[in-house]
Amino acid sequence: MHPFFGIQEPMNEEVKIFAGSASEYLAEQIATAYGQELADRTIQRFSDGEFQPSIEETVRGKTVVIVQSTFPPSDNLMELLLMVDAAKRASAKRIVAAMPYFGFARQDRKDKPRVAIGAKLVANLLTAAGVDRIITMDLHADQIQGFFEVPVDHLFASTVFLPYVQSLNLPDLVIATPDTGGTKRANAYAKYLGCELAICYKQRKVANEVASMTVIGDVEGKDIVLIDDMIDTAGTLTKAADMMMENGAKSVRAICTHAVLSGPAYDRIEASQLSELIVTNSIPLNLDKPHGKIKVLSVADMFARVLKSLAMNESISSNFILS
Repeated sequence: MHPFFGIQEPMNEEVKIFAGSASEYLAEQIATAYGQELADRTIQRFSDGEFQPSIEETVRGKTVVIVQSTFPPSDNLMELLLMVDAAKRASAKRIVAAMPYFGFARQDRKDKPRVAIGAKLVANLLTAAGVDRIITMDLHADQIQGFFEVPVDHLFASTVFLPYVQSLNLPDLVIATPDTGGTKRANAYAKYLGCELAICYKQRKVANEVASMTVIGDVEGKDIVLIDDMIDTAGTLTKAADMMMENGAKSVRAICTHAVLSGPAYDRIEASQLSELIVTNSIPLNLDKPHGKIKVLSVADMFARVLKSLAMNESISSNFILS
């Protein structure tokens, strides 16, 4: 309360930002944008592969933010869970898991008999560990937010992608989606930018392998920007890009939030007719692979702004452009 007027002032909580080992590069940028240094932690590793994170400074009564994308999911997820548990046992007031990339998000439902719903299991694990809030970005499936019993701030990389697309000043812009599952996202981009939409229809026989693909929409003489939430082996995306060019497109770029880029992905991108692949730094690139066509946009400022708003108990809705 204000001592004279009895007005409730915003509460500025003391925040400590910690980095998981997989996202230290991004956590450093977030902490810098927030206006502080990363808090101190160590991770002891044993010869059998076991590891033990340790928080090396007091967090009693403070808000602890742990930045960790879960790629490849298992070890990084376990490290995040252990860090959450350590913070809880050190009497942190609130624990926020900042997960720019949420692993296991593709397992959001039972798409065939006798399979796990991995995204729900991860939500249960994080809640059981003691997380009070989740901050993530461009989930593979929006309904994953409902798997949690704690608040989820689902940020959109469109906040950084849209200004970049506008800066390109493409005269014949068409937004496209490499598969029907991304139609909603691509349509939101097209509506915001005031341009047409094209859709690629693909059929798979096995995971990570496209059997056939066709394009719906006019792409001849157009500057195509493909939109997707993630790029894994790059088979779908590069096939879609090549098909766009075969159908008379003038140029093809792609925007993918999470650069998983496993297996032959880097080589496929370099060999494709993509002129550019724009991604965020939610997952680090493998610098030992060819990556000349890949442009990385940082989401550190966006995460830092959201963390500041949370610390001040302010609205974060201004950070959303579109879903």
